[in-house]
Amino acid sequence: MSFEIFADSAANLPDKMREERDIHIIPYTYNVGGEEKLCYLGDGHFSEYAKKFYDDMRAGLDAKTSLIVEARFTEALSPTLAAGKDVVLITIASGISGTYAQALLAKETLEKQFSGRKVYVIDSANASLGEGLIVLCAADLRDAGESAEACAEWLKAHTYKLNSYLTVDDLKYLRRGGRVSAVVALTGALLNIKPLIKADGGEVPRLAVYGKVHGRKKSLAAVLEAFDKNVIDPQSQTVAVAHAGCEEEALEMADALRARGVKDVIVEYYDLCSGSHAGPGTLAVFFFGKDRREEEKTHRFFGKKD
Repeated sequence: MSFEIFADSAANLPDKMREERDIHIIPYTYNVGGEEKLCYLGDGHFSEYAKKFYDDMRAGLDAKTSLIVEARFTEALSPTLAAGKDVVLITIASGISGTYAQALLAKETLEKQFSGRKVYVIDSANASLGEGLIVLCAADLRDAGESAEACAEWLKAHTYKLNSYLTVDDLKYLRRGGRVSAVVALTGALLNIKPLIKADGGEVPRLAVYGKVHGRKKSLAAVLEAFDKNVIDPQSQTVAVAHAGCEEEALEMADALRARGVKDVIVEYYDLCSGSHAGPGTLAVFFFGKDRREEEKTHRFFGKKD
């Protein structure tokens, strides 16, 4: 193995898959009542923790997340570099969190400390399993014998082809994090308006509100419609569904994707970092399709950095 792959826990990969593909996860943290906790433990029980987390959010839990700072990256990557291996490090979109910028600082520090070793930092231009599918591509390239440099170049060329479409159930969570205004959140609640959100094609990638519909059923149908419109060659790729405590709807979405010819569908609870901002009831679909940079730029954004 010529190099090792690291990602932040927003990549949202199921525990078994992470272990089988030999992927290292650096967890985000969240704070509740002054107590700091890890967003990811890697002990095989993520679904249990996530279900409780989103149930607690519905009951009023207020969790505040923090970015991953440079020191935590240097600590996590140092043993691999000391062992003589290079690193490909994949992070959440730079327009969503400052984690990518911290990873770049760690790269500079580590490459000075470990002469001759390289750290390739990749902005996934995504979050949750959108980032996770990019990480799996990195693992495929590594296992096929590609170098770290070749892997990094491929990832940079393809991140914007990974499409993400989602809807949230309650705008109050986006309001709490400053992603939407109080007026928009209140109006949405009163009129049962559900926003339609996507990963955008901007130079600094973030999430964009691209539409709105009335009611939950229509919002889920709109996510599926976006898949139909933008997917390329669904039969030969892995598609992912992430949900924040709405498992039944996620499984129904997976069935709808299989009916469209998708053979491999990952269904997982939303990672706690991204999910804490979007809130319980969030449901997203991730897939390779049209290059997002070719679309018209969307002018309504949310995605304040941590």
